[in-house]
Amino acid sequence: MTIHELHKVFLESHSVSTDTRNITANCLFFALRGDNFNGNEYAKEAIKKGARYAVVDDPTYHSDGETILVTDTLKTLQELANFHRKYSSAKVIALTGSNGKTTTKELINAVLSVKYKTVATKGNLNNHIGVPLTLLNIKPDTQLAILEMGANHKLEIKFLCSLVEPDFGYITNFGKAHIEGFGSEEGVITGKSELYQFLLSNHKTVFFNGDDPIQREKLKDYPNKLGYSQDDPNLFKIKSLGAHPFVALESHGIKIQSSLIGNYNFTNCCVAILIGDYFKIPMVDIKIAVERYQPKNNRSQIIHKNDNQIILDAYNANPTSMKAALENFAAMEGENKTIFIGDMFELGDTAAKEHQYIADLAAASKFDTVYLIGENFFNTQSPLLKFKTFGDLSKHLKNRAPKGSNVLIKGSRGMALERILDLI
Repeated sequence: MTIHELHKVFLESHSVSTDTRNITANCLFFALRGDNFNGNEYAKEAIKKGARYAVVDDPTYHSDGETILVTDTLKTLQELANFHRKYSSAKVIALTGSNGKTTTKELINAVLSVKYKTVATKGNLNNHIGVPLTLLNIKPDTQLAILEMGANHKLEIKFLCSLVEPDFGYITNFGKAHIEGFGSEEGVITGKSELYQFLLSNHKTVFFNGDDPIQREKLKDYPNKLGYSQDDPNLFKIKSLGAHPFVALESHGIKIQSSLIGNYNFTNCCVAILIGDYFKIPMVDIKIAVERYQPKNNRSQIIHKNDNQIILDAYNANPTSMKAALENFAAMEGENKTIFIGDMFELGDTAAKEHQYIADLAAASKFDTVYLIGENFFNTQSPLLKFKTFGDLSKHLKNRAPKGSNVLIKGSRGMALERILDLI
C-alpha cells in the first residue's frame, strides 16, 4: 500500500493511536516497537477494541481485512504524517530550545486560538513519535499548528524539520540541557540551530529574542526575521515590569499581568505576544489570552498546602533552568524559604561539576532550609542537607515537614519530586 493510499484510509478513520489503552472507534492503530515491547502483539486487541485497521510490520500478525502490512511501522507513521502535513493547508509554527518549550507553545496556542482554528502539541509529545502524531491531528479546518520539537542529540531537529516542514520557527533559548547527547554547550547551540538552517534554506520566517546575543549573532544575516526586544527600537517593543512573583509586562501601552512565576517566563510571554501581533490579533485580545493562561503539569504551579505556599516546578530541570529558578526564588518576597532540588539528568561528564555549582549557588543564596535529593547532589561537597534517595528524604521529613513556609520544588522528571507534596 502506498502512502497516498494509506492516507485515504487515514482520512476515513477518526484518529491515530499507538497505544491499545487509548483505542477509539474507527481509529488507525500503529503497532510500534520499543526496547521492551512489540506493538505487533497488540494488533488483534486493537481491532477488538474498535480500531479500523492495525498497521503492522511483522507478517506473523498480518490478517487480511484487519491489518495493513508495511516494512516499518515507525517510518510509515512518519511518512504518513509528512504526507498529511503537505496535504493540509494549515501553516505550521515549530518551536525548540533548551528551556520553556512547552509553556511557550501553550501560550502561543492560547493567543492564536482567540482568532484561528489551531492544533498544538499535547503535553510534551515532541519527539520522533509525538511530532508525527501531532501532525496527524491537523483537521480540515485547522489554520495554524503549533509544534514543539525536542532533541537530545545533533541532527534530531533536522530530522523533525523534514517531517514538519515549518513555515515559522522559534528557539526559546540555548542552555545546558542534554549535554550528554549534544557533547557540549556549543553542541546544544549547533543542534537547536538546525531549525534556523531549515527555515533559511526554505525562505521561511523566524521569530527571535532580540535581547539574546546568541540569537542575534546566529540571525544577523537572516532576511526573514521578526524579533522582540526591551532595548532595540527597531524590534517589537516589550518591557518587563518584573515578577513579584508573577510576570508582568507592557507592550504598546497595554499592561499584561500573567499567572506565570519567574523572570525566566518573561520571554515565553513575549514571543506569544509577538506572534499574536504578527497574525493580526488585537493587543487587547492578546492581553486577555495571556492573562487567562494557567500553568499546569508541574510547571511553575502555585499550590497552597498546610500554611505553605509551594512553587511546584518539578517537570524538568537542567543547570540553566535550575539557576534561573533559584535566583528568582531568592529575589521573591517572603520569609521561611525552603527549597527541595533534585538531580539533573543527561549531563554526561559534566554532571559532577554542574551539580556542585548548583549546590554552591543554593548555599550562597541563604535560603532558610535546603534539601538536596539524588545521588549526584549527595556526592557534592556541601554543608546542605543531602539525601541519596527519595526514601531517605521521606524518612527525614516525617516529623520535620515545613510549615508556614515559601517552598520551591525543582528537579528533573525522573526524580518525580511532585511526590514531596504528599510529605508536606
